[in-house]
Amino acid sequence: MSGRPARPGPGTTFLWRTSLLLFASVVINYVDRSNLSVAAPLLQRELGLTPTKLGALLSAFFWSYAVCLLVSGWLVDRFNENWLMAAGFFLWSVTTAATGLAEGFAGLFGMRLLLGLAESVAFPTYSKILAVNFSENQRGLANSLIDIGTKCGPVLATLAGGLFLGRFGWRVCFVGLGVGALIWLPCWIKWMPRRPARSGTAARPAPAWREILARRSAWVTFGGMFCANYFYYFLLTWLPSYLVQERHFSMRLMGITGTLPFLAAAAGTLAAGTLSYRALSAGASPTRVRKTCVVAGLGGAAVIGAVPLISDARGALAVLSAAALCYGVYASSHWAITQTLAGAGAVGRWTGLQSFAGNLAGVGAPLLTGLVVARSGQYFFAFAVTTGVVLTGAGIYHFGLGKVEAIRWDIRHP
Repeated sequence: MSGRPARPGPGTTFLWRTSLLLFASVVINYVDRSNLSVAAPLLQRELGLTPTKLGALLSAFFWSYAVCLLVSGWLVDRFNENWLMAAGFFLWSVTTAATGLAEGFAGLFGMRLLLGLAESVAFPTYSKILAVNFSENQRGLANSLIDIGTKCGPVLATLAGGLFLGRFGWRVCFVGLGVGALIWLPCWIKWMPRRPARSGTAARPAPAWREILARRSAWVTFGGMFCANYFYYFLLTWLPSYLVQERHFSMRLMGITGTLPFLAAAAGTLAAGTLSYRALSAGASPTRVRKTCVVAGLGGAAVIGAVPLISDARGALAVLSAAALCYGVYASSHWAITQTLAGAGAVGRWTGLQSFAGNLAGVGAPLLTGLVVARSGQYFFAFAVTTGVVLTGAGIYHFGLGKVEAIRWDIRHP
């Protein structure tokens, strides 16, 4: 026999340590991006904001976030993703603290734009780290853990907001969140991945933007994520106001019950991620496993349309949580699809493009919901729009997604 022996894959300690650090970072990420939504009922009274102006403020984060994702995706494929993650984390934590010192609508709007810029590095770096260091079987569970963090963040923000905002004020809470989060940074610098790539693909030139955009599968992931994100950002930005204004919950009750949909989504992600890991390890096709998760998940999330029709608050929360659980099933696989299709050499740019498209929903969902609520005086039509969007997403994945396998890039540019 000749040739080098195969290099062993990363050990279990490395995989879990990296996954847990990324999980912690995404929890903090989503606490910081959702805290303004939790404080919205107080801000609306303090600043005299109309639903339309509140919708604009809630969407401000996504204006800069979506655009900067394109730049971040390019940076991740050219520079060390681990240090880019560290720099972005530091900037978004400082921005969160500074938000507590901002004055008026314009000051808050500016801080949210800056937060979007800083947080744009997160998901391109997550995808790059997983594509380079984790195998196909491991990515489903690792992505699920990261996605659970996107649910735990709003849970913590909603729960803490309901308990502490009224007592200490939103400004003190924002400063405390931003400063306290910085404890994560030295941990990341000490334990971030320093291993070589799992294969030579990470060192190959990345395909050009046009090569990614020429792939039908790329547009499927763009459109599917936009529809799914519309559902999630609708909850993330307007659920606290819906519970307080439409269901007449107190801030404390909102803080407790408002966590249920996010906990349900986390449970759906964990269950689907675990089952997909077992199915793939047993030899199931990645195409069948991933496609089942995204199509069934978004299709099931459409039950959210029934929420405003249920007069009993507990029943409405149960249906809302069921819709969120289904969304969690979708969320366990959508990034794993991208990481497999793109490969380590293209995953940064692809993730940047996909996140840009998906986070346009972060601009649209808060604005459109604010306009609909302002015009109709109720949330029924806002829920109806969300239902139609997630059903569209299920259709995009079902009819548009082909085989989930690595693309063989024809790289001819220098």
